[in-house]
Amino acid sequence: AVAKRLKEASATPGAIAGSELETAEQAAEAARGQVRAAEAARKAALAAVESLENVRSYLRITAPFHGVVTDRMVHPGALASPQSGPLLRLQQVSPLRLVVALPEASYAAVSTGMRVPFRVAAWPGQTLHGRVSRIARAVDPKTRTMAVELDVPNPGGRLAPGMFAELDWPVASRSSLLVPATSVASTTERVFVIRVQNGRAEWVDVERGARSGDLVEVRGPLKPGDWVLRRASDEIRPGVSVTGYSTPKPGAS
Repeated sequence: AVAKRLKEASATPGAIAGSELETAEQAAEAARGQVRAAEAARKAALAAVESLENVRSYLRITAPFHGVVTDRMVHPGALASPQSGPLLRLQQVSPLRLVVALPEASYAAVSTGMRVPFRVAAWPGQTLHGRVSRIARAVDPKTRTMAVELDVPNPGGRLAPGMFAELDWPVASRSSLLVPATSVASTTERVFVIRVQNGRAEWVDVERGARSGDLVEVRGPLKPGDWVLRRASDEIRPGVSVTGYSTPKPGAS
């Protein structure tokens, strides 16, 4: 401001000496230089603070979800670097995702959003539920099953990732027969049960369905009331007498 006033006064001849004006302008330029230096120092200080904040942020591990640490790969005091690999494993525990291999025959009975009951060994006698969220819509040609994913709420942490679940899949509305799993025999050419007709063995070709405990669903030319052998074998040839064998009835459902 002083240099500006002196410059305005110098417009009047003889009012201000030329050397005095030059001294004032030099002082003003020096002051501006100090301001620029202070501003540069301030920016450098802010950059240093930001650098320290970045370094400190490396000490805090964040994840995009709530979970628990299920495995720790390093211990306190160990040297950690990008080359040392992961430090720990964090898993989400609520909700959980249940992946199930759906039998091809049950595909028509499953839809997105339906509620499916299941059980786990950790909670015997208790039925839990999940909701179908995603269906693969493609059958695996090797297993003839389709991957289906269920979302399972787990607010109390009763379930743990990696647990094995047993589901009760709904089936299409149709009659089916259940026989003991040992009643179904197979060869390289066929799958069959041995029906008893007039005391003689008869091979009946069937197709296996869903299993429920010790029973398995079968589809074929059987009807409720037919008698089948509890323990079938290809050594029991068609037409042989089966007197004395235990022959329980299939159940209908």
